[in-house]
Amino acid sequence: MIGIIGIAVIFSMVFGGYLAAGGKFGIIMKSLPFEMMMIGGAAIGAFFISNDMGAIKHTAKDIGKVFKGAHWRPDDYRDLLCLLFSLIRTAKQNPIEIEGHIEDPQSSSVFSQYPKILADKEAVNLICDTMRSASMNYDDPHQVEEVLEKRMEANYHHAMHSSHALQTVADGLPALGIVAAVLGVIKTMGSIDQPPEVLGKLIGGALVGTFLGVFLAYGLVGPFAAKVKAVIDEDHHFYQLIREVLVANLHNHAAAVCIEVGRQNTPSHIRPDFAELEEALKAVKKEAA
Repeated sequence: MIGIIGIAVIFSMVFGGYLAAGGKFGIIMKSLPFEMMMIGGAAIGAFFISNDMGAIKHTAKDIGKVFKGAHWRPDDYRDLLCLLFSLIRTAKQNPIEIEGHIEDPQSSSVFSQYPKILADKEAVNLICDTMRSASMNYDDPHQVEEVLEKRMEANYHHAMHSSHALQTVADGLPALGIVAAVLGVIKTMGSIDQPPEVLGKLIGGALVGTFLGVFLAYGLVGPFAAKVKAVIDEDHHFYQLIREVLVANLHNHAAAVCIEVGRQNTPSHIRPDFAELEEALKAVKKEAA
């Protein structure tokens, strides 16, 4: 919703200011389809050249993040801590039972209580792979933390590709606007024998190209790239929380301590409230009893 509001503000302030200053839409509207075809078409073509099909689909999908925002909400962090608490508690009390949960999470009675987390393949694999390593005595916390860090860094780098791709397009749009403007000037020079009122419209149409390139770069595509990056950074905290809790578990801390370590390392704006989390954990204990 905030993304739509932002776009509305951009258009209303830019074009509203233009109209308030006495500008007329006639020249812009007449030139806009041709300038958009040149600038937009060149930008899309350059985007296709510099990315493979997987990256193109990834970027198109991630544009939705501008309007949807982060995938993981504060309630999801609370649910994640409850899930990890159940798994760690089970692993400490009954190491045999935990194998069924981590080997087949889709059929697990613990994972099934949190369908949104279960639907995220990377989150489930991160939890199961780490707990499986612990059950195989691969329990050096520093080694596991290093492995998790490299894995998460690789996933983060891959997720950021769409933001980088959009930013590359944004960086090129002003130059493409100049290309369109130069073509407009060339067209104008071919009509140099026309009266000033005709030349004025032709020059104005050429300048629409420069305006459009800069406007698209700094008013739309650049902010889109920044928003996608912000959303990816926000969602990355979810996987960092998994790492913090599971590494704490490898240090043989009590389950409640592991959960508190994860909670404390979560940014304040998405950190579950202590009392709220305590009530949720009590419900988990009661259900497991």
